[in-house]
Amino acid sequence: MYKKLKMQNSLKQSKILFLFVGALFLSNSIFCSDQKFKKRTYEPVAYANTKVVVKREDQTSVKLPDKPAIYAVVSTTAGDLILELYDKEAPKTVQNFIDLAQGQKEFQTEKGKEKRPFYDGLKFHRVIENFMAQGGCPRGDGTGGPGYQFEDEINGKSLGLDTIKIKEAPQYQSQLQRAVLSSFQISSRQEFEAKRTEVEKAYEEALELPVLEILHRVGYRYNEVVQSKKAIRGALAMANAGPNTNGSQFFINQVDTPHLDGLHTVFGFLVGGYDVLDRIIDKGNLQTTIRKVVVLDRRE
Repeated sequence: MYKKLKMQNSLKQSKILFLFVGALFLSNSIFCSDQKFKKRTYEPVAYANTKVVVKREDQTSVKLPDKPAIYAVVSTTAGDLILELYDKEAPKTVQNFIDLAQGQKEFQTEKGKEKRPFYDGLKFHRVIENFMAQGGCPRGDGTGGPGYQFEDEINGKSLGLDTIKIKEAPQYQSQLQRAVLSSFQISSRQEFEAKRTEVEKAYEEALELPVLEILHRVGYRYNEVVQSKKAIRGALAMANAGPNTNGSQFFINQVDTPHLDGLHTVFGFLVGGYDVLDRIIDKGNLQTTIRKVVVLDRRE
């Protein structure tokens, strides 16, 4: 029995070492901190709600749902996607999408600044079966955008991230590793070994913290005003490269993606065209082009 427990403990330590060394060399933000892991650091950011304004009256022959809302019809070479836009849950993100789609917002190109319908002619550059379809990149390789970035628009508490301990959410393990490593001044494996006991203790303490606290420690910032939506099947969300790096790229979920809750602003929902979404994904990367995006304000 003693040998069995010793072996289990050894395996556990090896697993922690593997996780942390791997995260160490992937992390770009290792810094020193005296922060104790049991102490909560989360605080909501200030947030002022805004009203979405649809500046141009678009027309469509596509039948829309009866529900009063703002809708976007994304016409593609694979068919039409009908999206309800969450103007109350993510108004600033929705406004950005509408203004880009309607040519109401200036953006940066390689030739200079332009102001025209941004999405027309772009392709769904990244599609993954049983995951999502991503578009909105002018370069077609996932590295392009409008020449600016803006902040996330997420209420972590409304997603329940304050009630789930990180140890109960394996989908957030990479963020947990980053949170622990960022509290130690470590730049090599040797330094990690020298502080291994401290790191393992911090890791054990961090396991008891809620997901919200861990995501806050790695840079995500949340308000407590909007009522955010989960990243379920059909969700329309902003693609990003980390906290507060939104631009023009978006994705539509083919399946539920709970591992993305709190990491991406969900600003709409697919209400028509699931067969079209499936076709886009079946066709593969760069095989479907956005012909036009029209926006219809059907709010009461």
